[in-house]
Amino acid sequence: MNKVIKKDGTNMYKINEKIDEIFDELKELSEYIYNNPELGNQEFLSSKAHIDFLTKYGFEVEEHFIGIETAFKAVYDSNKPGPTIALLDEYDALPGVGHGCGHNMIGTIGTGTGIVISKFLDEIGGKVFVIGTPAEETNGAKVDMADKGVFDNIDAVLMAHPADKSYASIQSLAIEAIKFEFIGKAAHAASDPEKGINALDGVIGTFNNINALRQHIESSARIHGIITEGGVAANIVPERAVANFYVRATTKKYLTELVGKVKNCARAAALSTGAKLNISNYEKTYDDFVSNESFNKLLLENMIEYDVEQLENNRTSLGSLDAGNVSHKCPTVHPMFSISKTPLIAHTKEFAMATLTPYAYKQMKSIIGALSKTGIDLLTNDDLLKKIKADFDNVVSKEK
Repeated sequence: MNKVIKKDGTNMYKINEKIDEIFDELKELSEYIYNNPELGNQEFLSSKAHIDFLTKYGFEVEEHFIGIETAFKAVYDSNKPGPTIALLDEYDALPGVGHGCGHNMIGTIGTGTGIVISKFLDEIGGKVFVIGTPAEETNGAKVDMADKGVFDNIDAVLMAHPADKSYASIQSLAIEAIKFEFIGKAAHAASDPEKGINALDGVIGTFNNINALRQHIESSARIHGIITEGGVAANIVPERAVANFYVRATTKKYLTELVGKVKNCARAAALSTGAKLNISNYEKTYDDFVSNESFNKLLLENMIEYDVEQLENNRTSLGSLDAGNVSHKCPTVHPMFSISKTPLIAHTKEFAMATLTPYAYKQMKSIIGALSKTGIDLLTNDDLLKKIKADFDNVVSKEK
């Protein structure tokens, strides 16, 4: 049965028919990317596959977008007034695992949804962007895109992520990746220890100080780290030691406060040992995901209408997403959709294999339908879009 939408109570748009027209090609695209896994910022085959597909269906594509070699921006412009809707593609894989986070499907869904929406734009007006966003698993291209204003003039952003359950909305933690480098002074650890400055003691002191801090932080926050360098030999006072930490919190505001305290833990350790301390970031900072009640409600209705299975209440995640940075720039939805009727663990080969099953493809078709309907609802209902934008402004202003 075809799901339909109306504009002004007259025109009928058969979304599922448009999906059916390209679905075999979408399956081929997802399987091609699955069979050619590429790490972040090395997704040359994957990005080209998306670019070729979008070009075939009438999109104008800007390659090497914002100076990132495997990023792109594809645009279909009706040349009529109307909102701008963006879909986000991911296509990087994991080392040793392949597409254990299902980015072969994420990109395919973004590209497929963009094409479906484009088929109605000449009549209803507006623009649709499909933006290729490399390296979600590592240094998050969406962070640079958000910082450079890519999303400032976009009215709404949509994407979807495979999982073992379905959710219309998610939460994620803001995260900062901090590197603490302690520089001491080498000496013979037995004959002349008093002449050395122990950089490893600075790292160990940092861990001890952070462990004491944990009693006094919000229960939803997370601080976890490792020692990446701790010396070269037991009989040499370590002159260099390094620790990498992730600090996570539910909001950007609290993350800033907590990061300040964590840095002070390291500064205190440096002071007590006499070592020099260098602080830097070893990965991009991801913001928390700003949830939008009106947007989530619309999406949920469409996920129900398009029979997205295993649909449950909002998911609370203690992970972090570079889509969080996008959600601070414009209204954004990031639903999860099940690709298995049994439990799955992300970032595993089993998860990757699940993206190729008939059930996963059935769900992929359903989520493309739900996202397409949601995008067209926004393009054809000014009052609805205004409400979603008002909710966005209200939530983001409270986080500042």
